[in-house]
Amino acid sequence: MNILIIEDEKRTAQRLEGLLMQYDPTIRVMAQLPSIAKTLAWFADPANEKPDLLLLDIHLDDGSGFQLIEQAQLSLPIIFTTAYDQYTLQAFKTNSVDYLLKPIDADELGAALDKFKRLYGSAVLTPLPDMTALLQALKMAPSPYRDRFMVTIGTKIRSIETPDIAYFYFEDKSTWLTTRDGQHVSIEYSLDKLTTLLNPQRFFRVNRAFLVALDAIQTIHTYSGSKLKVELKPVPRQEIFVSGDRIADFKEWLGK
Repeated sequence: MNILIIEDEKRTAQRLEGLLMQYDPTIRVMAQLPSIAKTLAWFADPANEKPDLLLLDIHLDDGSGFQLIEQAQLSLPIIFTTAYDQYTLQAFKTNSVDYLLKPIDADELGAALDKFKRLYGSAVLTPLPDMTALLQALKMAPSPYRDRFMVTIGTKIRSIETPDIAYFYFEDKSTWLTTRDGQHVSIEYSLDKLTTLLNPQRFFRVNRAFLVALDAIQTIHTYSGSKLKVELKPVPRQEIFVSGDRIADFKEWLGK
């Protein structure tokens, strides 16, 4: 079975390949591609064989998986990997296409591959159904990421839009958000939970205590041993260093 992974998060793509090998060591992962542009170039290369199956992320570096389907005029079987709400996804299940919520569960991936083999394992492949209505419905689905947070300030409840947030941090056994105008507000979410609610292209967990917005970063200083110090605006109450185990991912995130 030849599978093409289209996923913009390198670690997620590597994990997917590892899960595929666990499922069946004979599977051939033809490539890991992070964007629409690179995928279109890959399909345009006559040296590349046609894959049997695509594992396609809905959110890519330079657009959506839906745009890729339209531009490449794909008619291949596809298993989508996505952060969309599971109840939304349940309404879009079909006999030929499956959807897996991130983080990908090994058993769910195995079940999706079993489904693929049942539907496409015969010599004469089951034709792929028309996905026009499906794609239009998913395009209209709301973003899986939070666009605002409700916070309590004294006796008042306030809505803060996500673009107005510079960073989140953990201090004194509480999680706080800092707005771009320098307000610090307590919020009832852990940083772990926030990483699942925020767009990973805009926010990054630099260490155990700070989750920062890309456009809040003012300067990055390199110290001996590749240690990185991050200066934010507004200026936080403590110095911010990127954890050693996150430096490679941080640099990759900055370059997207």
